[in-house]
Amino acid sequence: MEYSEVKPTEIPIQLLLEADPSEQSIHSYLSDSWCYVAKRNGRIVGACIAKPIHDSIVEIFNISVYPSFQQQGIGSGLLKFTLNELAKKNVYRVELGTGTFGYQLTYYQRIGFRVDSVVKDHFLVNYSEPIFENGVQHKDRLRLYIELK
Repeated sequence: MEYSEVKPTEIPIQLLLEADPSEQSIHSYLSDSWCYVAKRNGRIVGACIAKPIHDSIVEIFNISVYPSFQQQGIGSGLLKFTLNELAKKNVYRVELGTGTFGYQLTYYQRIGFRVDSVVKDHFLVNYSEPIFENGVQHKDRLRLYIELK
């Protein structure tokens, strides 16, 4: 697996839609972001979008891997690569938002992210279509963080 930083225009929108069902939302954070990818045989199979939000603080807005490449450690490798690259840019804190349950939450916690706060009704207010996982509707969003230094 090859990991690298690329321009936002190099990432297929279909890949980003795997993690964020709103194209409008994706376009709102994609520009001015640092974009990291995982490539297999020269093809982008995973992407991580990180954007500075304050001095030395970055938010990860999207991390996605095509379904046929999931459960192979690609996303974990990509996230670890991204965190390492962000540390080189003197980022000391990385934040992100995710649902209050599901595999994403455990995925981030295994890497070392911790819960910072709960944003009530985030998925109800910010998405026009309901988002379900394992038959349960996502309503609230957890804000997670990890300190790099």
